[in-house]
Amino acid sequence: MNAAFTLPVQFMLRRTVYRCVWMGRVGTFATGLIGLLPLLAAGPAVAAPVAPNKNATSSATITPPAMVRKLEDLNFGCLTVTAAGTAVIDPNTDSVTTTGGVVKVGGATTCPAYSALFEAVSPIKGVVIIRAPKNPITMTRVGGTETMTVSNWTLDGSGNRNVPAKEPWSFRVGGTLNVKANQMDGLYTGTFDVDVQYP
Repeated sequence: MNAAFTLPVQFMLRRTVYRCVWMGRVGTFATGLIGLLPLLAAGPAVAAPVAPNKNATSSATITPPAMVRKLEDLNFGCLTVTAAGTAVIDPNTDSVTTTGGVVKVGGATTCPAYSALFEAVSPIKGVVIIRAPKNPITMTRVGGTETMTVSNWTLDGSGNRNVPAKEPWSFRVGGTLNVKANQMDGLYTGTFDVDVQYP
């Protein structure tokens, strides 16, 4: 039986500093008095015009950075290979489907398969954007040079999510493992990046 193919995950967090700036501006008004001087000469004395206030105030609010952490790696479980094919993990159900000469072996206890699980906390309420990889990543056999690729990345729902402030929320990432014919037995590992963009 082939050894388990596992995919440890590395994630990337785009750190966003939230900066809300309010700028106040006092308008300036130029009063034209030249044309009125002849009319005011016979009248009572008037106070000298006051220079407009040209000062402006500014303020900024810096919120704590967002947090993302990995709870589970993406794991395709144990597979046997007789011909080229694929293994697909659905992040909504953690189920594995295979095509071609790839067959899932082992049970949920002896050789589990599951999607990658992340937990995040946003400092403010709003819509976040989750970006899974667009391009395939390469997995390499431990102790060797043989490779496979993972592509067709999927999320357990929409990539745009309305999240609460300062409360944990989670998302899962799945993908398709592309297995070659006569793939060498062994443990294959690789990394992929997940980008979480906050408002």
